[in-house]
Amino acid sequence: MHWTSDPEQAGGWLRERLRDDLGGDMHSVVPRGFEAYARVFHPPAVRSLPDRPVPTMDEWMRLPGAEQQRLMDLFDDRATTWAATAEAFGTTMHPLAQWARIVRTPPGEDWNTRIAPDGREFTSPAEGQLEPSLLAAVTAHLVAHTSSPDGGFAAVWEGWGGLVGALGEGNGRTFLEFTDEPAHEKVLRESLLDRFNNPFRKPTWHPGILDDDVSRGARLSLPAREHVLFAAAPAVFADPDWILAAPWRDREAEAHGFPPSAQHPSLIWPADQAWVLVSEIDFDSTIIAGSAALVRALCADQRIEALPIREGSDLHWDADEINR
Repeated sequence: MHWTSDPEQAGGWLRERLRDDLGGDMHSVVPRGFEAYARVFHPPAVRSLPDRPVPTMDEWMRLPGAEQQRLMDLFDDRATTWAATAEAFGTTMHPLAQWARIVRTPPGEDWNTRIAPDGREFTSPAEGQLEPSLLAAVTAHLVAHTSSPDGGFAAVWEGWGGLVGALGEGNGRTFLEFTDEPAHEKVLRESLLDRFNNPFRKPTWHPGILDDDVSRGARLSLPAREHVLFAAAPAVFADPDWILAAPWRDREAEAHGFPPSAQHPSLIWPADQAWVLVSEIDFDSTIIAGSAALVRALCADQRIEALPIREGSDLHWDADEINR
């Protein structure tokens, strides 16, 4: 994988197939004009206890510390599916289902974590990303439905914190350290300069994860987002360890003890443009535009929770007309 300095040549065709605004249907981020579309649902999580319902947050705060510790030791956390979640809440799973409706969220309340009638706690799916093993399973089908599995592109949203360098005040990225040594603690504390101590300070350049020439380079400009574009063989993403080969891998964080990480691309497509994978940063599902055969294969794979959707589908959070 490597940076593409002429993103317009490689990705300009996408803009012609997108809406000019962010409203309306999914085509503000998903290109029109493909034979079929699949919606891959990102996995939610479910928590249970063997001897009682999972407490609500208010109930949890009233529990003695010893009881909180006992329950934490008993929590059973695992991945689940949208279909299993709908069954637990007595709602209907369908291609245009929306999480807040699936878990029967009352108006004004938090939909991220809801407790089902059977006492289990369901947590909303991750947005904007497929976890590596699921992306690998999806990619196995993608590479089988293109003539160019070893040539293509990956577009990464430029807005991920720390990805690109920028002019600004302060010290840029900060990694907090903690110590029990008083002298070291004093040094760390004094190293955090108050930005208001010098209100006339000129903005300075703060490097990002990517090299400065990439940070200052051209973007793939689409109606909804600006992206840094990389040449990337789609087959790379069939490996759950694709992060290790990503030019946008966060090596500085690794130097501070964090595990290897890299932001999920918002779009992936092969050189022959046979399909496009779209993991919009605010979507809790990934949309794949391609052939009818590709969509059938994705929806038939038991490792992947996917359903076919129509061109022009509305995927806004309140677009679920069945679960009202």
